[in-house]
Amino acid sequence: MPTSKPLTIVVAINPSASFGKSSAVGPRLVATLRALGHRVTSLSEKSFADLREVARLAIAEGPDAFVVVGGDGMVSLAVNLLAGSTVPLGIVPSGTGNDSARGLGIPVGDIRAATDALIVALAVPPRVIDVGRIRHIDETTGLETTTLFAAVLSAGFDAIVNERANNLRHPRGKNRYLVALVIELMRLRPIRYRLVIDGVESVTDAALIAVGNNVSIGGGMKVTPDALVDDGLFDVLVVTPLSRTAFLRVFPRVFAGTHLSDPRVTVRRARSVRIESPGVIAYADGERVSILPVDIDVVPGSLRVLAPRPPRGSHTPAA
Repeated sequence: MPTSKPLTIVVAINPSASFGKSSAVGPRLVATLRALGHRVTSLSEKSFADLREVARLAIAEGPDAFVVVGGDGMVSLAVNLLAGSTVPLGIVPSGTGNDSARGLGIPVGDIRAATDALIVALAVPPRVIDVGRIRHIDETTGLETTTLFAAVLSAGFDAIVNERANNLRHPRGKNRYLVALVIELMRLRPIRYRLVIDGVESVTDAALIAVGNNVSIGGGMKVTPDALVDDGLFDVLVVTPLSRTAFLRVFPRVFAGTHLSDPRVTVRRARSVRIESPGVIAYADGERVSILPVDIDVVPGSLRVLAPRPPRGSHTPAA
């Protein structure tokens, strides 16, 4: 296993990982990094708001790396603090979805392998990837604000399911998403959108719209399977209205990323997207952003990540 000179590393642990089977992941990672001689600061607060503030202060000190232990919510927190800085992001995925890690080729479902991959990545220059920038209205303040994302923004049926899942108290984990899916499938209806893609306006009815910088959402649903994190472009997916029967035929193909061959599915590459539709909510990296409209653009090469480098000319695996 590669070794490197002692580094100053900040490890931020998901507040909700204080209980259950993931509770030991953060402390074990901190112990492992310290045993390798690194200077490690561990951040573990009672809430995301508190964690965000202490993380912001820690990043301002200029550590050699900022590592998150958790799922896509933790990655979202880090991306919004790190983008544009020289501090690289490391990820040890221990959440439910882990789509950002999965799309970057970081081992998912194997904490030891993810830790080993992080240690290897600490010894070499970080990868440089794009992020998506969302301009929207903050629902609390009513003011225009900006949110960044690393993986996928969704603003259609998948976002509606995400909203439903977040409002369900039971069950927990991936099963909550599946229950929400069944509930919303019974209410499936087309949504009318106004889209502006690289300055070209259109009005369309659709069941699902996703803007992908990375590959998947919902724990491995490859909505934009050909998206690249470092090409300066989004993959913009539009699925035209489907009956429930047609949806049930297409949906399983999303997990394999083979749905793009369906004629009702289109993908365009673009640098900027505006999405409008009254009352529809946008989610990015699994986190609620705001009610539409949103304006989205690519910020090329703005995030450094501690992740495996894909072979030249190949796509980062998203298995």
